[in-house]
Amino acid sequence: MKVLIIEDEPLAATHLETLIKECDSGIEVVDVLDSVKSAEAWLNANEHPALIFMDVHLGDGLCFEIFKRVNIASFIIFTTAYDQYALQAFKVNSIDYLLKPLSKKPLCDALEKYETFMAKEDRNRILPDISKLLDAMQNKKPEYKERFVVKVGAHIRPIKTEEIACFYSSEKATYLLTQSGNNYLVDYALDKLIEMLDPAKFFRISRQYIVALDSIDDVISLGPLRIKVKMTACKHNDILVSRDKIKSFKQWLEG
Repeated sequence: MKVLIIEDEPLAATHLETLIKECDSGIEVVDVLDSVKSAEAWLNANEHPALIFMDVHLGDGLCFEIFKRVNIASFIIFTTAYDQYALQAFKVNSIDYLLKPLSKKPLCDALEKYETFMAKEDRNRILPDISKLLDAMQNKKPEYKERFVVKVGAHIRPIKTEEIACFYSSEKATYLLTQSGNNYLVDYALDKLIEMLDPAKFFRISRQYIVALDSIDDVISLGPLRIKVKMTACKHNDILVSRDKIKSFKQWLEG
């Protein structure tokens, strides 16, 4: 069976491909695409695979834009880090809806579900009704992530957002720093993280840092265009707010 992956996070795409192979080594991943634009171009130029794993939020928009431009003949398994969408809408209108971080059993179960539908030859019942999906999204109040799953050696540990002091990028990787000073690698870029977090509690002060309000110990003005943020958990004391974010950062502090 041939499958296509549409996912804008390289680490997430690699992880998904690994899990797919672990579930069924006979599956061929024909390509990995990272945007609405590239997916549209690929689907217009190639034979559609049996199954598509499709991230909801892509770098250049929602994946549903693809359906408006291309008559997709494939079955869909949606993947996303966001739980604010109406699960039942996805369950009814696609093979499955998998919430990130992905794990092996739910993904294998989704593939088995696909095989069951194929055996019944009941394609029309599960092809996605995009109007229903968009309606579900527009009428659902946003819910923000409450925890992140990290790896500690061979162990997997959930970290609640209230435990997090900040997220930061370093050497093309992204980390979370806990209030107790522990660093963990996370599988999301800062651009995606800021959309997943409650904006009342987290603010992206620069290209490198997203800080938690409760983790800030002091804010120091170094002049009209320079502000430094200090956090006990962070060993780097010179965390500067980007000049173009100073005004919005002050407004965020005020609430």
